[in-house]
Amino acid sequence: MEKNHLHYLEQLSEQYPTISKASAEIINLQAILNLPKGTEHFLSDIHGEYEAFSHVLKNGSGAVRKKIDDVFGRSLSEADKAVLATIIYYPREKIELVKKTEEDMDSWYKVTLYRLIEVCKTVSSKYTRSKVRKMLPPDFAYIIEELITEKPEVLNKEAYYDAIVDTIVNLGQTEEFILELANLIQHLAVDHLHIIGDIYDRGPGAHLIMDRLMKYHSLDIQWGNHDIIWMGAAVGQLACIATVIRNSIRYDNLDMIEEGYGINMLPLATFAMSTYADDPCDIFVFKQLGDATRTVSESSLIRKMHKAISIIRFKLEGQLIKKWPEYGMQDRLLLEKIDYEHGTIELDGEVYPLRDCNFPTVDPENPYQLTEEELAVMMRFRSSFLHCDKLQKHMRLMLKKGNMYKVYNGNLLYHGSVPLNEDGTFRKVNIYGTEYWGRELFDVLESYVRKAFFSTDMKEKEKGADLMWYIWTAPYSPLYGRKKMATFERYYIDCPDTWVEPKNCYYELINQPQIAEMILHEFGLYGKNIHIINGHVPVHRLKGESPVKCDGKVIIIDGGFSRTYRKRTGIAGYTLIFNSYGLTLTAHDPFESAETAVKDGVDIVSRREAVELVDRRILVGDTDVGKRMKERIRDLRDLISAYQEGALPELESSNYIVY
Repeated sequence: MEKNHLHYLEQLSEQYPTISKASAEIINLQAILNLPKGTEHFLSDIHGEYEAFSHVLKNGSGAVRKKIDDVFGRSLSEADKAVLATIIYYPREKIELVKKTEEDMDSWYKVTLYRLIEVCKTVSSKYTRSKVRKMLPPDFAYIIEELITEKPEVLNKEAYYDAIVDTIVNLGQTEEFILELANLIQHLAVDHLHIIGDIYDRGPGAHLIMDRLMKYHSLDIQWGNHDIIWMGAAVGQLACIATVIRNSIRYDNLDMIEEGYGINMLPLATFAMSTYADDPCDIFVFKQLGDATRTVSESSLIRKMHKAISIIRFKLEGQLIKKWPEYGMQDRLLLEKIDYEHGTIELDGEVYPLRDCNFPTVDPENPYQLTEEELAVMMRFRSSFLHCDKLQKHMRLMLKKGNMYKVYNGNLLYHGSVPLNEDGTFRKVNIYGTEYWGRELFDVLESYVRKAFFSTDMKEKEKGADLMWYIWTAPYSPLYGRKKMATFERYYIDCPDTWVEPKNCYYELINQPQIAEMILHEFGLYGKNIHIINGHVPVHRLKGESPVKCDGKVIIIDGGFSRTYRKRTGIAGYTLIFNSYGLTLTAHDPFESAETAVKDGVDIVSRREAVELVDRRILVGDTDVGKRMKERIRDLRDLISAYQEGALPELESSNYIVY
């Protein structure tokens, strides 16, 4: 036996000091390998739509309702199954509604408990008792385990379970018990959650989504460009801060910054009112996506703030482009292309009149320099972002659970694209003097993101912070994937041709099987039943576009969670389920409200369709976790052999000391 392997086994023996303990673990792992794989749930481009996100999380994109159908089949009416589903999604709210009309609540409680117990038995059946036990609520753990575990030794099972349920009802604990059972079913219905980018911006509830994810039992996050810009803001990068504030104002979302994160907008408001007092700022409109209405004076102030932060953003972006010429974004140095005397701008040889010619803070000789007042505003914001505990906690979750990409159970997950040349080869991208492409490009970008938070080398930390702005907007950023971000043109030029943001050729080439195969191979995936799953670009269902591309190898699940896209996509988002039977795609109807869901039993799953079904149920042994378990089993067998051959001595548990 090799010396290094023996040293590893010696360390392993600290966990399994005897042959019997190692054997018991092998038996346990071998049993787990033969269980069906857990359900994976994929969501993308949530964009702050908390209520819809929360509902999709509760219903598991139809996974919960499918379990109800599996359990009750035709023994329950569709109406009763809808009510049961609503109880699982919104137990407390549904109980309060039922109380208003139900005369015999004790009977209703008992019937509901029995139905929930049956569903809970089914969703827990694919897990070990140990795993289920860890998910049980502490106060009711023993009782729930009794109710969902078959007891062959009990002769009169019906009387046994009736006694437990009757006691729960008689003690007045039914509502809390139903609540805990409902939450447990939600957790067990989905084993692992994948968020494929863009939690932030547009919608009002990104901070609430992050709060929810902080408590989620198992997840990973692939960063989107809207997430990266918030991560950059959290480390104090000024261009990133200006961008997230501008985005929030643009979508009338300042409540999230002010109330959600406690960041004071007064410095910007005061500066904007002073600087643009007589400027109507008419081109700086904002989108009112919610039900709130704005007074004339409120709207005027928001437009002024919108213009103020937009000009600051253009300046700060220009500073970064000049600071790092290797970013290759000199064509976006737009403030220096303005003829301030005549109110025009020259782009690509064409001269365009500007819709707004008032630039009181711009020095034509040095257009990217902030005024003292602008700098003071930004430094106040920088301090607020750096010292916002809630934001920093959310960003730590992004770092702990997040990556630029993830390879998981045969699927390659990333938010945007893999930059390609027109001939289908990987695009080489200059990152601080060195060219990277394919997987290495993702890896180096992720390394710089982490340096921005953790590096002790201040120069590397600065480069990482600046690069997060690049990842947000650069033509060859995997998370953006367009030639330009035409924010300036949309404000200032009345010519839609200049607003076009051409996509990287990836989005055309990815329809070719050989290109998809090339990308999958680049990230180490070979064989059958492998896929690319990404979001970023909405799928226009109204135009007949399918989210499943390239013979099923590519699945794009951005279908319009964000309200701004729904008129174009025709739906309110796609989600994906990967369970032991295969892949199922779900299209969602717009979510009206939790109140409507509770009152009318309305769900938002509009259509489910199989993407890929397997001829044999996928077991834990077929997954990445299963592969690691098999390696563990091999190591444990080697450990047993080492014990048996005398290469290592068995240790009595009582003599084993933990330091």
